[in-house]
Amino acid sequence: MTIRVLVADDQDSVRFGFRTILTAAADIEVVGEAADGETALALTRRLRPDVVIADIRMPGLDGLELTRRLCAADAPVSARVVVVTTYDLDAYVHTALRHGASGFLVKHAGPALLTEAVRAAVAGDALISPTVTVRLLRELSRTAVEPARKPEPPLSDREREIVLLVADGLTNPEIGAKLYITPGTVKTHLASIQRKLKVRNRVGIAHWAWETRTRTRMPGASGEQR
Repeated sequence: MTIRVLVADDQDSVRFGFRTILTAAADIEVVGEAADGETALALTRRLRPDVVIADIRMPGLDGLELTRRLCAADAPVSARVVVVTTYDLDAYVHTALRHGASGFLVKHAGPALLTEAVRAAVAGDALISPTVTVRLLRELSRTAVEPARKPEPPLSDREREIVLLVADGLTNPEIGAKLYITPGTVKTHLASIQRKLKVRNRVGIAHWAWETRTRTRMPGASGEQR
């Protein structure tokens, strides 16, 4: 399957660089480019790409609002969105993930991460720049003793195990191997978790784990904090 990608960035040189990187992959085709969010939204409706690469700072409609509109449950035309930006501010990261982004990369992350983020988005997984992930987890570690701000949804012990492993970045096969269940069973649990947490994808699951401080002891673990 060829993955259809739309690139939205207000800099010509960045769009050219992304196009060069992505078209070098045999399974990716860049079907359009946009220099602002409104154009990106219109082209998404017309071209129906699988993934939109969106810069945050664009004229008019910015990348965060573009993400919200494309990932909304009632969006007339939807697409997976990978946010790629120079500015990896925490507020941007949290907003992008809360709006449903399937990935968050800084522009200096490198070509390999860009293509893998596109593939992960289509597969229903997610890829976040390692530097961003480390910072978020350090923040979590510092605030892990704080009480959750909202009541926790009724997740089963197995679902909590899977939430923790998703937050660690494991894929469905890796989670299955660790818990001795099939990838299909993992997928079924993920669907249940997404429904209970009211999130769109595994990025939302990981973000929920970070925000609500649920990365605690694994049921049946030796007692070490994960």
